[in-house]
Amino acid sequence: MKKIFFFTLLVLLTACSDDIFEHPENSISMGEVSVTLTGISQLEGMEVQLRNTATNSLFTQTTDAQGKTTFSVTPGIYEATASGSHAEEGIAYTFNGTSGQLTVKSNETTAATIAMKSARTSQVIIKELYNGGCMADDGVTKFQYDKCIILYNNSSQQATLSNLCFGEGAPANAQTQNKNYTAEGKLTYEAEGFIPVWHGIWYFPSTLTIEPYSQIVVNVHGAIDNTQTVSQSVNYANPDYYCMYDPESGYTHTSYYPTPASVIPTNHYLKAVELGQGNGWALSVTSPALLLFQTKGTAPADYAINPGNQWYDGGQVSQVWLCAKVPNEWIVDAIEVFASSYKESSVKRLTADIDAGYVWLTNYQGHSLYRNVNKAATEALPENEGKLVYNYSLGVDGSTDPSGIDAEASIKQGAHIIYQDTNNSTNDFHERSKCSLRN
Repeated sequence: MKKIFFFTLLVLLTACSDDIFEHPENSISMGEVSVTLTGISQLEGMEVQLRNTATNSLFTQTTDAQGKTTFSVTPGIYEATASGSHAEEGIAYTFNGTSGQLTVKSNETTAATIAMKSARTSQVIIKELYNGGCMADDGVTKFQYDKCIILYNNSSQQATLSNLCFGEGAPANAQTQNKNYTAEGKLTYEAEGFIPVWHGIWYFPSTLTIEPYSQIVVNVHGAIDNTQTVSQSVNYANPDYYCMYDPESGYTHTSYYPTPASVIPTNHYLKAVELGQGNGWALSVTSPALLLFQTKGTAPADYAINPGNQWYDGGQVSQVWLCAKVPNEWIVDAIEVFASSYKESSVKRLTADIDAGYVWLTNYQGHSLYRNVNKAATEALPENEGKLVYNYSLGVDGSTDPSGIDAEASIKQGAHIIYQDTNNSTNDFHERSKCSLRN
């Protein structure tokens, strides 16, 4: 069986201000990062990128036959990640790996060995995340009580999922000091095979079915017609939508959870288990690590309240930091978000086998994070002939869908969209100028 591999390696550099100049003449004293990929059969020709997070400068090279490449860089702290995919007998698999944080010094070589991990892609994906809020009509007040998640069946077969849950990685914001890294720059839970979800979980009370190439909208906060008070917001008064609303759980904050619009049926209300303190599941308005997962062999509520499944963010033993451990094999999809206003201080919370990258978000502008179209797969569907709309123009600041296909306009023409899914948010998502529900 012929196998096709596509790999992208992203090496993130945070430049230090110390030890950059070797001589008074301001010549630059460089260090080296030597990257080696392991665990895969096809090693040659992998694309390698270095990005200076202080300047956003990008450098690109490719690996040799041994899966190696070396960069000469200014001293600093690096994080190396790799991702790729292959298809075999109709099943899509992704491979990801990370080196953790690396310290690079002048005139020294720092070695980074990346062991690739595999994951099988799911039918159901996170198509869009709108969490950053928008501005009120006065142009001054910030409005954040209108978040939503859109799930999508990225296949031609009906998808049926039981015990489907949402969780948020810890800490809640990527720019918050992360105490879950070891001295070697590894996430403490990486070797244990789980991701901690902070504060609580939300889950569908019954089995969820999504038809082929179809979506469901899940309101996180404000399941009402928000446009009545904020014109740039979203109207969730739709009987097809779902919403996170469960006052009995302890999540009673009325700004987050006003009584849902009467047209939303009560059997579309998600249930919750609150673990932390506070009366709202405050999905980050700047930079969440969002997880979609299924509990296996146990009901979501039973799983969450079991002390054996609980963990404390940063080892801080207090209810404020209480999390639930989600095994990696339970995770259906995930997206890691970094805030555009904190480019130098954001660090990853998701391990590379779950999400090898991240996507930038500028909040309070009505922007959403939208999944890129798999151009080749979408164009290959015979039923899409004459239905695809091109010249997509809703990307933000050059961050656009590389396919050029306007997915929402094409869907309105009756096209079936297949979205890209490489388990790497850097490759899979772009920042959109407005939530698709406002089209």
